[in-house]
Amino acid sequence: MLANSPRLTTGTQHDPLLPKLLAAIYQATEIEIAVSFIQPSGLALLFDPLLEALNNGATLHLLTSDYLDITHPLALRQLLMLAERGAHIRIFQCQGNTSFHLKTYIFTQQREAKISKGCAFIGSNNISRTALKDAYEWSWRHDWLPPENSEPAQEFVKIREAFTRLLNDPSSIQLTANWIDTYSARRQVRMPILKQFNGFIDEVLEEPSPNSVQIEALQALLNTRAQGFSRGLVVLATGMGKTWLAAFDALQMGAKRVLFVAHREEILLQAQAVFNRLHHNAHTGLFQGAAKEHEADFVFASVQSLAKAEALQRFSPEHFDYIVVDEFHHASAPSYRSVLQHFNPRFLLGLTATPERTDQADILTLCDNNLVFERNLVHGINEQLLAPIHYYGIYDEFVDYQEIPWRSGRFDPELIEFAFATKKRAQHIYQHWRKHKQSRTLGFCISQRHADYMNDYFQQQGVRSGAVYAGSALTRHNALQQLADGQLDVIFSVDMFNEGTDLPALDTVLMLRPTESKIIFLQQLGRGLRLSASTQKTHVVVLDFLGNHQAFLNSPAALLAEKDRKVLLGTLQQQQPIELANGCFINFAPELVGFWQKLARQIGKSAAEDYQQLRDELGRRPTATEFFHKGYSLPKVRQQAGSWLDLVAAQEHDAELQQLLAAHAEFFSLGVETTSMNKSFKGFLYQAFLELDGVRGAVNTAQLAQRSHRLLEHRPDDMRNELPANLQTVSAESKAWLTYWRKNPINFSCKQDKSSSQAWFIEQDDNFALNFSVAAHLQEAFANYFQELIDLRLAQYFARKNKPYPFVPTPTLQAAEEPNKL
Repeated sequence: MLANSPRLTTGTQHDPLLPKLLAAIYQATEIEIAVSFIQPSGLALLFDPLLEALNNGATLHLLTSDYLDITHPLALRQLLMLAERGAHIRIFQCQGNTSFHLKTYIFTQQREAKISKGCAFIGSNNISRTALKDAYEWSWRHDWLPPENSEPAQEFVKIREAFTRLLNDPSSIQLTANWIDTYSARRQVRMPILKQFNGFIDEVLEEPSPNSVQIEALQALLNTRAQGFSRGLVVLATGMGKTWLAAFDALQMGAKRVLFVAHREEILLQAQAVFNRLHHNAHTGLFQGAAKEHEADFVFASVQSLAKAEALQRFSPEHFDYIVVDEFHHASAPSYRSVLQHFNPRFLLGLTATPERTDQADILTLCDNNLVFERNLVHGINEQLLAPIHYYGIYDEFVDYQEIPWRSGRFDPELIEFAFATKKRAQHIYQHWRKHKQSRTLGFCISQRHADYMNDYFQQQGVRSGAVYAGSALTRHNALQQLADGQLDVIFSVDMFNEGTDLPALDTVLMLRPTESKIIFLQQLGRGLRLSASTQKTHVVVLDFLGNHQAFLNSPAALLAEKDRKVLLGTLQQQQPIELANGCFINFAPELVGFWQKLARQIGKSAAEDYQQLRDELGRRPTATEFFHKGYSLPKVRQQAGSWLDLVAAQEHDAELQQLLAAHAEFFSLGVETTSMNKSFKGFLYQAFLELDGVRGAVNTAQLAQRSHRLLEHRPDDMRNELPANLQTVSAESKAWLTYWRKNPINFSCKQDKSSSQAWFIEQDDNFALNFSVAAHLQEAFANYFQELIDLRLAQYFARKNKPYPFVPTPTLQAAEEPNKL
């Protein structure tokens, strides 16, 4: 049976319908719902489980009505989000004296094209929080029972056939955004009459308002646009409301067409729900996979789908007046560059939770090196927007990480999985968990085998635990629901809850795997930082199992926001005091301090060691801009290795980079990396040249000048500081601009420097080109590396000239409520 409970549900908190519906949703392959009314509060309880069912291959048919205009327009807009993700949503239009009083939920489990289980709840429960959880509502469950010709089975089939007839009724139509607009306007006019004659009380939704940090950020965004900037980056720690900030800013800017770009479905879904909540009448649409909604007012797009040439062609460059790019340090820069080079919005907002410049390097480049606003974990905790952290760095004594091969910023996956699946390590983790745990725990594991092993061990100790990963028997939402309801104590997960998930009730975090970067550590930590009014959470306990390897410095480096490894090791050895946010404390095991003392003695001063250190922290090859923002010395690189390309090629053992070095080392070293740049003009010229595909052939000089002007417009402060007054207002297409750009910087780029063997560019017949050829098989690598150096030179220029990083100084930190320990 799909539901194992009494057949009659009587409602109230003693016998609510909701848990029975959820249990059936988790098992059903076909879901059919027909209800008179839907309110946002009720749909919020069912939305994630229904979405998860859709993602797992179930079909969903949902029918509601406009009877008495009670169904809330926001709920209908949220249903459209389900429709974009595969659900079939219809609205029954009640005309004349037609009534629509159905409250029916039908669940079927099919196996090999035959019904294996089924049940239908028929009663008085509409979709509202009150009806599903609190009110006196009766519902009777009819079960499908074998064999197929039995009376219960035949009655169940008749119920489904009746539902199908309703779906096909002429009054039942597909729900659309335009229909909701008409309905919403009609409902607003009729609401006073409904209240007066029917006593109807509409579900009151609290109007969202920005928190204290968001108010500051909104003012900073107003200021940056007033200064003429059309792009900017905002850094907010996880849990401080980046998505809400974007929605508020779009509202204060009066944006009519918005594009929200992210790399994961969870982020897009959350953002779409937030914008629907704040922008009441906007049409929102998904642009991902098979769903390619391009006519909506607000489009929520995955970068993977949008970056394709055929997708970008659907939108003119000025189609959107406000673009949000969230968390794009996850994706490769080229995919984002293609999107951002195509569009020319009134304003582009980059969002990240990453706390320091190292991990912002690429995002800063795409946001015109304009950091608008930043608030870190310390600010969030001190502003009482995030939960204080009680952190225990525990020595992972039963794994010798020095014996596990370390390649490309990570441990050998098979060997580390084998090392983790041991009884001694599981017992070690369990003992520390028992000592420090609170009520609801999420553990981050390295693989499915690891999660299952930990789950089995904890269950053997009598702990209510579950393992969640792609394809696990326990589904994502079911696990979260059981954790929130107190039915589970621990969830062991693999790549399921790093981001895009709100878990306010979570109060204990188990870090059971090496974190590949500070970004991942902060994302995992962020799952426990949300405040919870329902559980009155006072703090989050973090149990981080750290081993004898430099990779484990990512955790304390992220926690303490310390970018310099040498300084960090000094701090960890108690050579420097630790200042923490209010209510926080840190405790590291003595064995770790001993290992860090040994590690500190091994740190050298070579450029190669600097490179490897940063590579280990990021979990990938660092870019030149990241190396610069980290504070490492590029002059030292040139002194010891020759150039940035020399260093990268040697460290990465990359054959293509070696070929690039052999063919074009002098151009990259002298023509770009160290070329004179008293103004930013060369950087913008070379950027425009790349965007016009100059590596593959000559580009028209007039087009080059126009593209350069548009790039320069993104830095209005630079235009004011570097351009003559009479050229600051000329158009990109004017002769005056072309003449000036030819004199500077095109002319200087076509001259041979004393240290160079040739001029690197040439202008002939109104075309600008490289003064040498690039082999076809190297052109893509050449363009990518050229772009990397352009980013570096512009970052260096603006850091030197305009100081574009207005970091807010960290406030004086008060003593923690508990002793700060090391």
